[in-house]
Amino acid sequence: MDEKLFEAREKIIKSLANSYRLKIVETLGTKEKMCVSDLEDELNLNQSSVSKHLNILKSAGVVEANKEGLKVYYSLKTPCIINFFKCVDNVIRSDINDRMDILNSK
Repeated sequence: MDEKLFEAREKIIKSLANSYRLKIVETLGTKEKMCVSDLEDELNLNQSSVSKHLNILKSAGVVEANKEGLKVYYSLKTPCIINFFKCVDNVIRSDINDRMDILNSK
């Protein structure tokens, strides 16, 4: 495979490697669009933290920004990223089940 593809994947995955950014993506997955102040309220974070995390996600191509009047609204650039979360959740469930099987076999 092309090395540039792996590097692009790495950038996206690294942008998600933070619990606040995961929460932002999850939250944006439930709404059409949100401004920074909406995300501040939803996640109980200050404006500078929300903006910093949004910039990282935007730089990786996970979110996009659109200015409407005086506000900038953020949304998922590719909402199918939520499917990735569902896959990760399945890995977690599978791991839990495997560990339970080990404990139950003793």
